[in-house]
Amino acid sequence: MKSRSHCCTDQFDNLEKHTQWGIDVLEKYIKFVKERTEIELSYAKQLRNLSKKYQPKKNSKEEEEYRYTSTRAFLATLNEMNDYAGQHEVISENMTSLITGELTRYVQELKQERKSHFHDGRKAQQHIETCWKQLEASKRRFERDCKEADRAQQYFEKMDADINVTKADVEKARQQAQLRHQMAEDSKAEYSSTLQKFNSEQHDHYYTHIPNIFQKIQEMEERRIVRIGESMKTFAEVDRQVIPIIGKCLDEITKAAESIDHKNDSQLVIEAFKSGFEPPGDVDFEDFTQPMKRTVSESSLSNSRGDGKSELKFGGKSKGKLWPFIKKNKGAGPEDFSNLPPEQRRKKLQQKVDELNKDIQKEMDQRDALTKMKDVYIKNPQMGDAASVDHRLAELGQNIEKLRLEVQKFEGWLAEVEGRLPMRTEQARRQSGLYEAQNTSAVNSCAQDRESSPDGSYTEEQSQETEMKVPATDFDDEFDDEEPLPTIGTCKALYTFEGQNEGTISVAEGEMLYVIEEDKGDGWTRIRRNEDEEGYVPTSYVEVYLDKNAKDVYKSLQKISE
Repeated sequence: MKSRSHCCTDQFDNLEKHTQWGIDVLEKYIKFVKERTEIELSYAKQLRNLSKKYQPKKNSKEEEEYRYTSTRAFLATLNEMNDYAGQHEVISENMTSLITGELTRYVQELKQERKSHFHDGRKAQQHIETCWKQLEASKRRFERDCKEADRAQQYFEKMDADINVTKADVEKARQQAQLRHQMAEDSKAEYSSTLQKFNSEQHDHYYTHIPNIFQKIQEMEERRIVRIGESMKTFAEVDRQVIPIIGKCLDEITKAAESIDHKNDSQLVIEAFKSGFEPPGDVDFEDFTQPMKRTVSESSLSNSRGDGKSELKFGGKSKGKLWPFIKKNKGAGPEDFSNLPPEQRRKKLQQKVDELNKDIQKEMDQRDALTKMKDVYIKNPQMGDAASVDHRLAELGQNIEKLRLEVQKFEGWLAEVEGRLPMRTEQARRQSGLYEAQNTSAVNSCAQDRESSPDGSYTEEQSQETEMKVPATDFDDEFDDEEPLPTIGTCKALYTFEGQNEGTISVAEGEMLYVIEEDKGDGWTRIRRNEDEEGYVPTSYVEVYLDKNAKDVYKSLQKISE
């Protein structure tokens, strides 16, 4: 670019095309990286959705399956895949900020710099062309004046040689010739001066101005090339930075896989489906040659009713239903789980008792929280009406009483089962005896209803006949609904927010709403518009006004719920 050129215009045209091509390459690379970030975001979203899709649903049968080490390992894999997706989001964010954002700003600066350099080049080219035109004009003027001086000299000489011409005419011709010679000399001096000036300008143009402009264009182009190279390095480095974390996620998946214990899972299956029945004894030979009534030996499958175990014998309705091939009920079973084998029934009843006790504790926690809130309202009437929580407190008291009755009922059945299991511990015997003492009538009634059938078999028909009928109430539905969070303040929307994601809520600028949960450090605040509309909005989009007393109550509720 520094070499002298006699066709600067052509060189500027070539350079202009090349530098524009360089900018196009840079913009093409920006578009490539932008599409890569979109792919990363889409991939991360699909991974998160995949992980969420296979997460166990709360309060479902799937949650119970995660007792096994293999399913726990699968759950760990799902959680790690969620973190794995997060790293692809990091790749997208870093590429957007470090590459596309930076290069977009650089392209704008590059276009301005390029425009300035070519403007200077065009200006220098126009200046030298103007100097050349001035030189040409001076040269033509000098040439014209020389020709005029020659003609005037020739005319003077002609007049001077002619004897018929007067002396005055000869003098006049001589003066005209002298004038033309002077004009030619002046034109010569001007042409010489203009030529010297042009040569100086031309030298500066080709050896200073144009090389400087070409040098600046060259440096600009080299910076562009270096910048795109650095961006490509950053492109690789952004990926490389997340490799250790992705590797850690994969290591955790491997660790979870190695934690699978097939022996432990097998033992859980054994414990889960252990029936509690004793194995049957040997079948005695029945001699039909004897003229006597057919009987079944006491060492056969039958057991005495006095032992509290179902009798099993061949023939009749019991055929094909011998332990352990007992037919199970289809559909919903009886409330006391009497359709299950003893050990399974005991586990189900114990599980039900534990669930009811948790429900009782939950109701008591709510009652305590409302009691504290009532005390706050009594001390600070401006915060709310203390009488407004009395109705809810009464409902909670009724719910607790109903749940306690349910617990008592299931504990009675549990005591009965533990009393019938052959391998009871002393502690279970004492506990069972305590329950029997407290619930004698209930237990006796259950025991009477659950006598074995005449043939001693444990059948589906028997379970259906002994199922206890409990009237349905609205209590269960009422208890399943989560109590809405109390209001802890108000807020004003500073900007309009379109809540398009799950769990968010749309707000309009200037709208006043209620705050029900503070920002916990994740940048989101939970608000409520009315009883049916609540969700999260970015904390920076709202101005929050918290009520101190209500906030204290809210915190106490949070601690209790935890």
